[in-house]
Amino acid sequence: MEEKNILDTIKTIQIIDRDLLKANDYNPNMVLEENLKLLERSILNNGWTAPIVVTKDLVIIDGYHRWLVSGREPLKSLLNNKVPIVIVEHKSHKEDIYGTITHNRARGTHLLDPMKKIIKELIESNVPIQEISKELGMREEEIFRLSDFSREDFLKLMIKDYSHSKAKKITSTNVMK
Repeated sequence: MEEKNILDTIKTIQIIDRDLLKANDYNPNMVLEENLKLLERSILNNGWTAPIVVTKDLVIIDGYHRWLVSGREPLKSLLNNKVPIVIVEHKSHKEDIYGTITHNRARGTHLLDPMKKIIKELIESNVPIQEISKELGMREEEIFRLSDFSREDFLKLMIKDYSHSKAKKITSTNVMK
């Protein structure tokens, strides 16, 4: 096996027009719309942190969903229709497929206990449930299941951050007759 510098790929980073890229026809990864919205929120909050990985023919190996949301507003305008890419030099189509699958599988999944610890920390830091839901892209029911709170205590947490307008006292002098 020939020795190669595995940092060479990152040296190919460029920013190009997103419309030049092409989706591959073999990516088995599907993302729900709510997760695409979370990805968009992540890019808006954190900036663009990982380039799209493409072949020399500009076929996407990894980053299809980043590319997809980059075509939606407000990202499309904020990015001026551009995206960062790196080019991989695969010798065959099967290597393209391997690259797509290994990128997808390498991301892993969230483990239950560490997620419970994160939810507990946020709640104990008085972060409103609605904010946790919005920022982590989780439904409130998911947060409840991870929180280990009783249903009643969790409902109290959910309503504690809502403010209510004061009721106006109505007297006979200010009621229209």
